[in-house]
Amino acid sequence: MFLYRLSVFSKWAKYIGLLSYLLSLFSDYALFSYLTLFALFVVVEIALNASVFFGSIALLWGMLVIKRRYRNKLPSVETFRSSVIYSLPFEGHWAVVNGGFTQEYSHSWNIPVQRYAYDFLQMESGRSYSGNEREVGSYHCYDKAILSPADGVVVKVNNRSNDSLILGKGRYFNRSNHIAGNYVIIKHAEDQYSLLAHLKKDSIVVKAGEKVVRAQTLARCGNSGNSTEPHLHFHLQNGPNFYTSVGLPIRFSDITIQPCQLDGRPVMPLPSIPDGFISRGYIVQNG
Repeated sequence: MFLYRLSVFSKWAKYIGLLSYLLSLFSDYALFSYLTLFALFVVVEIALNASVFFGSIALLWGMLVIKRRYRNKLPSVETFRSSVIYSLPFEGHWAVVNGGFTQEYSHSWNIPVQRYAYDFLQMESGRSYSGNEREVGSYHCYDKAILSPADGVVVKVNNRSNDSLILGKGRYFNRSNHIAGNYVIIKHAEDQYSLLAHLKKDSIVVKAGEKVVRAQTLARCGNSGNSTEPHLHFHLQNGPNFYTSVGLPIRFSDITIQPCQLDGRPVMPLPSIPDGFISRGYIVQNG
């Protein structure tokens, strides 16, 4: 909690320093000169949120690489066809809290690698948790099995991150070395890789180079990385690199989909969703 309080203090302290610097340009009042030192707290904030800071830089760099490599010819629902049959990477009913296959309903359309990404969690009586909202164990999806969406080979595993601290009202304190937290990347076919992120530390039961089959348990749902509450981040990409690959639209096989009430955001009407696709605001499960 000390680190969180220091993070909050540094967030406001740096603005005090910057404002004091501007005031010192128009005044000889000594206090302003001393307060400019508060601007150094920007270094503290970067240090406490290193994965967010450096991850954001890496995403920007990746976007430039993708822009140069693909121009405006990114894969789309109309142009991409997969020979791989994908299943949802979990058992039971999960809510699609973020994500879609169109710009209107995607929560990360302008980040090419995450354009078709989804965030899943479980709901009961309209809530994702019961009990203390700051305890990861209070969330219905926490520690639930995360499965391989198709046959493939594990190419990368990250298992060094503790769960992020839940602070309520969408706030969190990231304790990870990567914005995705603990994750598994699987190669399913040439130019088709899945990423499953925010996994629970030490729950990953596969390793790089290992062959996996559809529905095989990979890990447990956690709250590591940039995560406001326990959930699963899942997307398909055309390469093994998290930052320079391009996201791919994914069509699932043999799933059921039904509406649910998550928040006030608009959802795509069910008749407009093609068979096998999913979008936010729906409960989904394997058939």
